[in-house]
Amino acid sequence: MSDADTDAESQLREELTAALEDADYPVTSMTSLVPELPRGPMTKFHAGDRTFSAMELAKLLSGHEEFPYDGVEGLVDDVIAGLKAEGEL
Repeated sequence: MSDADTDAESQLREELTAALEDADYPVTSMTSLVPELPRGPMTKFHAGDRTFSAMELAKLLSGHEEFPYDGVEGLVDDVIAGLKAEGEL
């Protein structure tokens, strides 16, 4: 993994954590997270030169998530792993 890849992952992890850390856990679905986002489904997350809307992330991550999540760390870990599995990160 290059430094740029590591930086992109760190940036995305930081943004996701900030946006989702105050959610009412446990969360049982992606749709239950939408009200927690600053701009709802149009909230944008950045990973290096890539930008993903919350809607795009939900579509890309279908099948990679393991609800329910009891906290932000496990959720963010699965988002990162799912994006890697899809070749998006």
